[in-house]
Amino acid sequence: MRLLFIANRFPYPPFRGDKLKIYNLVKQLSKIHEIDLITFVEQQSDYQYLDELKPFFKNIVLQDLPKWKSVLNVLLGFFNAKPLQVNYFKSTGFSKKVKQLIDENNYDAIHVQHLRMAQYAINISHPNVILDLPDAFSLYWERRKTVKRNFFVKILDNIESKKVMKYEALVLSKFKKSLVCSIEDSDFLVKKHGVKNIDILPNGVDISVFKPSNHDYSHNNQLLFTGNMDYAPNVDAVIYFVSEVLPIIQEKRKVKFIIAGQRPIEKVKILDNGETIFVTGFIQDLTSVYNDASVVVAPLRFGAGTQNKVLEAMAMGIPVVCSNIGFQGLGIENGQGAFMKTNAAEFAQQVIELLDSEELRRKTGELGIHVIQSKFSWENIANQLDAIFKQ
Repeated sequence: MRLLFIANRFPYPPFRGDKLKIYNLVKQLSKIHEIDLITFVEQQSDYQYLDELKPFFKNIVLQDLPKWKSVLNVLLGFFNAKPLQVNYFKSTGFSKKVKQLIDENNYDAIHVQHLRMAQYAINISHPNVILDLPDAFSLYWERRKTVKRNFFVKILDNIESKKVMKYEALVLSKFKKSLVCSIEDSDFLVKKHGVKNIDILPNGVDISVFKPSNHDYSHNNQLLFTGNMDYAPNVDAVIYFVSEVLPIIQEKRKVKFIIAGQRPIEKVKILDNGETIFVTGFIQDLTSVYNDASVVVAPLRFGAGTQNKVLEAMAMGIPVVCSNIGFQGLGIENGQGAFMKTNAAEFAQQVIELLDSEELRRKTGELGIHVIQSKFSWENIANQLDAIFKQ
């Protein structure tokens, strides 16, 4: 087939969810299809990675979108009905390039990534346009409202939440097919907006990279959290863990807590005490820090979809304790690679139980490997998307 991917971010290096998903899907699909890409360049350094993408795309079309322009878009669009992040990605030049691509190429299907990019496809006169959300963005905002915020942020969040809810309902009504990454997200959107044109396309894991690596289950003193550390749910999660959960664990066990991820903001950096809590910043090879961990924790209090940190740890056989946000979209039972706990005391107790038992850590890890290899490899996910395109 001849396919067009409309992506919100340049999909390399694949170190964050939106980049990672497009890169890995296309890496698989390009083996059998011809694929064009149109996306934004937010920083000039992205151009150095063009050669990394060329093997997978027949044609790559780029539109510069510097940070100052996105900020201006947000300010100018503050009082219109569209969400701020939709305004953030507004570009007349991009819109013209999308139209030109569609006019000049006989695409069999068009893949639109994220609610933010729906603005470029909502009026396309093409029979096969798919919107890959990938999670229920309105669910993210619903959950974010439950977390304590300062007064000014709370006002802005409430405004954005209402805009997202209305815009999401409008957009979903315009597309013949939309995709989300879990049954939890799908059920929420069906209940909230009454839509019926939703399929599930899970997030995946590169099992050639994140794979069992003779993990030593005998050590029991290192806890790990991974993720982009300027992303609000991750920032909230580590602050919550350090203040509410870790002290309970430390009453029973002597542990180190490693926070590994790029772009840590100041609120994260100050958690590093040089003794029991360490903030690493960017890690080139995440597999090494996963393999050094006794237990991976993912105590997210808001967000949606599935979490790469949970999938990657499970793929390597590292036991995980996570909140409902990292767990419910997986379609697994407690102990099949991960345990779900929703309050600080229960979360801490489950971590302690894992630290106390090498056998439980090993059993949990081995079950996680099986779940990922059978359900969440990118090859498996790409085959599912391929079937949707063909349909």
